[in-house]
Amino acid sequence: MDAPLVEFIQRFQSASVNRIMIFFSEINNIGLIWIILSLILILKNETRHLGIIILLSLIVTSILGEGILKNIIKRPRPYISYDNIKLLIPPPSSYSFPSGHVSSSFAVFGVFYFLNLRYKWPIFIVAFLISFSRIYLGVHYLTDILGGIILGGGGSYIIWNMKFLKNTKYKG
Repeated sequence: MDAPLVEFIQRFQSASVNRIMIFFSEINNIGLIWIILSLILILKNETRHLGIIILLSLIVTSILGEGILKNIIKRPRPYISYDNIKLLIPPPSSYSFPSGHVSSSFAVFGVFYFLNLRYKWPIFIVAFLISFSRIYLGVHYLTDILGGIILGGGGSYIIWNMKFLKNTKYKG
């Protein structure tokens, strides 16, 4: 089911949509958008705790996903396994499952969700677009995306649930 979905989505490629999908994928290379967000939050006293929670969630999901799961599962990316998948970005060097872009995005969404912050839905939209872009661009399967969502949400839940981090209330 995974490969036909990637092929189906790639049928709708166009120059303008390609630029949008490449943008959403590139803003999260190495988790950049979320690292920048966490550092901005850490710089302000009133949001420092939130920035630390986000950063810890990113670290946990990165260690589990990039450091452990990808190297155990070793799933090849769609463009490697199927000749008809059109790669629109430089080829990633790591394995496919789980998606690091998605796990970092949903780790941040998870923090906003578990803390019930008002910006959780804009964060979700960005996380969704990053996730969709990875299939559109031919570098991930749907199951890689679902694995990234579970990993990111789980990582943020673990960090949010830690006693010394859980006691702060945010208004934002």
